[in-house]
Amino acid sequence: MLHRGHQSTDGTGGGGLTVPMAWLYAEYIADELLRTGDLMPPTSFEFRAGRDALALTIFLSDTDGELPGIRVVTQLETWLSLTAYDQPWQDWVDARMSQLRAEAARLEGPSPDLELAAAAWRWLEETELLAPDLDAAPGGSPVGEDEGPKVWTPAWQLGLPLGHLAIHLF
Repeated sequence: MLHRGHQSTDGTGGGGLTVPMAWLYAEYIADELLRTGDLMPPTSFEFRAGRDALALTIFLSDTDGELPGIRVVTQLETWLSLTAYDQPWQDWVDARMSQLRAEAARLEGPSPDLELAAAAWRWLEETELLAPDLDAAPGGSPVGEDEGPKVWTPAWQLGLPLGHLAIHLF
């Protein structure tokens, strides 16, 4: 999966720049799903968190290397199940990333797709965003988005539900 669908910039396939088509396609699909859902402004950090979480889900769920050729509609249920609230998404991402790194080391060396996915995962894990504390108002009256307590939340914990909701709205 790691280098299928890549082309060099000069078309020769050897020695040139390898374009990370699988990652770019996953990011494009995630971006379109989030824009269609109109959940956050595309310039916000929340949007980026949702896009990166969804792109990771799309990229890592492509076990057969067919991502650039798939139709989005055929994969929506898979992505919904992977991003569901009760799923261990973070553990799944860690396991898939480890598996792909081992495959890359064994087969062909570093993959530009995998490097971009790893950078997105690092950002999602290391970046914290200020978000409403949903556990602070149990059974109370709803508060506006600018009211109530807030808590620093890892970007992936905010982006994952946004991505899940965007799939539902698609």
